[in-house]
Amino acid sequence: LHEPMYILLCNLSLVDICFTSTTIPNMLVNIQTQSKVITYGDCITQMYFFILFGTLDDLLLTVMAYDRFVAICHPLHYTVIMNPRLCGLLLLVSWIMSALYSLLQILMVLQLSFCTVLKIPHIFCEITQMIQLACSGTFLNNLMIYLSAVLLGGGPLAGILYSYSKIVSCIRGISSAQGKYKAFSTCVSHLSVVLLFYCTCLGVYLSSAATRSSHSSAIASVIYTVVTPMLNPVIYCIRT
Repeated sequence: LHEPMYILLCNLSLVDICFTSTTIPNMLVNIQTQSKVITYGDCITQMYFFILFGTLDDLLLTVMAYDRFVAICHPLHYTVIMNPRLCGLLLLVSWIMSALYSLLQILMVLQLSFCTVLKIPHIFCEITQMIQLACSGTFLNNLMIYLSAVLLGGGPLAGILYSYSKIVSCIRGISSAQGKYKAFSTCVSHLSVVLLFYCTCLGVYLSSAATRSSHSSAIASVIYTVVTPMLNPVIYCIRT
C-alpha cells in the first residue's frame, strides 16, 4: 500500500470526500429545512473549495495516468522513476496549482458587484452562474474561465491521451495474449474513472449550453458532484 499508485489513490479519495462535502451537506440541509438561503461569505467559500477540489481531481487523474505510463512502458525503471520524492513533488505541485487557480478565480469574483438579494438558479454557488448574476462587467471573468478550461481542462486531458497512446503502443508490442491482458488490466480502473470524470463534466456543460435550462443544468450537476465521486472508490475497490 506504500506504492505510488496507492498513495495517489489515497489523495484521490480525500479529494473526492472534500469535493462532495463542499456542496452536498448544505444541499441536504436546504432540503430538510426548506430554506434555500446562503450568505455571500458562505457562497464565496463554497466556490473556492469547489474549484480547488474539482481542479485537483483533474490534475490527480493526470498524475495517475503518468504513473500507469511508467509502470507499463518502463517497468524495470518504475521504482527508480516513480520514487517517493517525485510522487510527493507531483502531489505538492497539483495542490499548489489548484489552490492558486481557485484563489485567482475567487479574487476576480470579489471584484464584481452584486445586487442585495440574488436568486441562484443552481443547487450550489457555481461560478459561471454567479458571474451571470453580476451587475458589473464580466469580460475578464469570462475570459479567465475560457482560458482555464483550455489550460487546466485541455492540458491534463492531452497528457492523459498522450500517456494512453504510449501505453497502447507498448501493449501492442507484447507478444503473448496473457501479457497484454495483464498490462491492460492495470489501467482499466484508472481509465474508467477518467472516462467517467470527463464524460460527466462535458455532458453537464454541453447540455446546459444547449438547453439553457437551469433545472436541467442543476440535475446534470448532481451527476458529477455526487455520482462520480461515489463511483470512484467503488471502481478502485473492486480492482484492488
